[in-house]
Amino acid sequence: MNIEQIVDFAHATTAPEHYRPAAEKVLAGDPEQSVRNHYGSPCGQFNAGIWEGAIGQWTISYTEHEYCEILQGVSVLRDQDGNAKTLRAGDRFVIPAGFSGTWEVLEACRKVYVIFEQTSN
Repeated sequence: MNIEQIVDFAHATTAPEHYRPAAEKVLAGDPEQSVRNHYGSPCGQFNAGIWEGAIGQWTISYTEHEYCEILQGVSVLRDQDGNAKTLRAGDRFVIPAGFSGTWEVLEACRKVYVIFEQTSN
């Protein structure tokens, strides 16, 4: 292992993968999204990169643990009971595996994500 294997997001040239949530999950708008997965561990359980989302709202159900840092934009995360948290540039938080609710982008959003997906034994 050497310094050349360090992943510097500022210089990464990962091509974006564009997608939309499944139609049955979309509640409002046309939330086109893209992800640049700058790092994936050899075991496949750990990933990190940049996510971008357009205005819209969709349902979410997390099987992974995700650390997020909002770089730009405004989103609202709601749990299944309707409790809401507004997320803005500079906010840093973890969404635990098992969380379900909705993600709504109010202003085009960009975030750093770090995901850990635990496998079953």
